[in-house]
Amino acid sequence: MTERVALIIGAGDAIGSAIVRKFALRGLTVCAARRNVERLEPLVKEMTAAGQRVHAFSCDARKEDVVIDLFARIEADIGEIEVVVFNVGANVPMGILETDSRKFFKIWEMACFAGFLCGREAARYMSKRGRGTIIFTGATASMRGAAGFAAFASAKHGLRALAQSMARELGPANIHVAHVVIDAAVDTQWISDNVPESAALKLKDGIVAPDDLAQNYVMLYEQPRNAWTFEMDIRPWIERW
Repeated sequence: MTERVALIIGAGDAIGSAIVRKFALRGLTVCAARRNVERLEPLVKEMTAAGQRVHAFSCDARKEDVVIDLFARIEADIGEIEVVVFNVGANVPMGILETDSRKFFKIWEMACFAGFLCGREAARYMSKRGRGTIIFTGATASMRGAAGFAAFASAKHGLRALAQSMARELGPANIHVAHVVIDAAVDTQWISDNVPESAALKLKDGIVAPDDLAQNYVMLYEQPRNAWTFEMDIRPWIERW
C-alpha cells in the first residue's frame, strides 16, 4: 500500500511544526523540511514516540537542485506526495533606504522564487497522477505593502500571483492550489518577546494559535473539489480588517 505523504517545506518551530502535527494526526506520513534540519529533532522524537510517521529533511528551498532532489527522494523512498505546503518565511522589516539589492533579492528568493520551485516540482508529480493539493502560506503583506516592508511585500505579492496562476492552470487537472493569508500576529516566541501585550491578547483569543491555524490547512486538503477554496484569510475575532 502506497504511503500518502504530506510535505511541509518551511517546518519552523511554530506554524510549520503545527502543520506537520495536524497532517500526521490525519494519518499521513509527514516529511518536514527546513534549512537547519537539526532543529527538527525534538519534533521528530515527539511524533515518533506517539506512533506517527515523520521524516526530517534539510532543504534550502532557494536551490533548484536541492528542491528537485527532495521531491525525487521522497517519491522514490517514502511514498506519493499528496499535499505540499510551502511555508517559508522571510519577514524582515527594513526601510527602503536600507534595502540594498542583495537584501531585496534574498527576501524575494526565500518568499517567492522558492515557492515557484516547490510548486513546480509538486505539480510535476501530481499532474502525472491527476490529483494533489498545493498550499502556499501568505501574509498581510500579500495584500498590502506596509511602510518598511517593500522587499517582503513585493515577494509575498509575487507568491500570491504565482498561486493564482497555478490554481487556474492546475485546477482542471484535479490539483487544488490554495493561498492562506495570515492577516494577524501568530503566537510565536518572537511575538512573545517583542509584543508586550501578547500575553493579554492570548487570554482573550486575540492572537492566532498555531494549532488552530494549522487545522485550516488540513481542511483545505480535505475539501471536495466541487467546493474548493482558493484563498483563505485568517485573523482573530478582534483583529481589524
